Amino acid sequence: MNILHIANHVKQCGNGIVNVMIDLACEQAKLGHNVAVASEGGEYIELLLKNNIQHYKLDQTRKPAQMMQAFFNFRKMVKQFKPDIIHAHMMTGALLSRYLKGFQKYKIVTHVHNEFQKSANFMKVGDSVIAVSQAVATSMVSRGVQKQKLHIVLNGTIGSSRKGDKGGACLKGLSIVTVAGLYERKGIIDLIEAFEIVVAKYPEANLYVLGEGPDRSKFELKANQSIGKDNIHFMGYQSNPHNYMEAADIFVLASHKESFGLVLIEAREAGCAIVATDVDGIPEALDFGESGMLVPPKSPERLAEAIISMLQNSEMSDKYRKRALQGLEYYSVERVARDTLKIYEELLIS
Repeated sequence: MNILHIANHVKQCGNGIVNVMIDLACEQAKLGHNVAVASEGGEYIELLLKNNIQHYKLDQTRKPAQMMQAFFNFRKMVKQFKPDIIHAHMMTGALLSRYLKGFQKYKIVTHVHNEFQKSANFMKVGDSVIAVSQAVATSMVSRGVQKQKLHIVLNGTIGSSRKGDKGGACLKGLSIVTVAGLYERKGIIDLIEAFEIVVAKYPEANLYVLGEGPDRSKFELKANQSIGKDNIHFMGYQSNPHNYMEAADIFVLASHKESFGLVLIEAREAGCAIVATDVDGIPEALDFGESGMLVPPKSPERLAEAIISMLQNSEMSDKYRKRALQGLEYYSVERVARDTLKIYEELLIS
């Protein structure tokens, strides 16, 4: 098959949508398909080329001049590559694929990564629609997506081509690690408030926040006003967060909204004792509480209680570490690629 993936960019910045697309494209190429990616560009181009994946420059900035150029470039790209499938991971690519289709024979697959965004409404233009969790699928049905064209493909990161060499991170004291884009919806304020309770009981505890985002300054201000300010460390974006996860005593994801939580599979692979919020697709990523402790969202007190229980009960934390590692073979990028290819095949013969 000729498979064309479209996203806004391929920057190496911790964006979960981009990471899923890169993994999927690389694995499909390994399985013998002719794969290309269209985007504005970014650091992952080198990895794509290494996997014999062509990259097309496609600036999808929503301004008149850029969009006119995007229309021209899109048509030229489709004429040259002749895709059987266009797999759109973000709204603009989905709309370009649909409204510029004309008499082209390609089929459109849209991939809903973040259903809580308003732009998810536009992903229904796909001939098939992929949801990253049952929670996302349920939401998309309520938005009017026909059940017969909706498919659930849970994310996976095991065997990812993106991962570099494993090293080691030197963390201080009792280490609590989170890896997240620095947006309000990731619950970083809740985590900082929970850490205030934790550090009062365990002064040797340290919180490591990995990631970048538009709300970083707000979170840093909150941390600087905290009683545990000297023990809160903003590490920025890390290309290999696995090193921090392996060294962590506890991994935390305090999101208010989370379609699946790709980072949770990475934390499980690192053998972390995990505490995460019971929202959206997170329970599915943690086997509904078997592979990590679930707590209510927007509740710093309950979050602190869970972290403290892990810190003071080594048998409990060891149990969650062992459970985190069980059943991980299902979350391989190869399985994700094969599940997705089946959707393509069914679409092309329908």
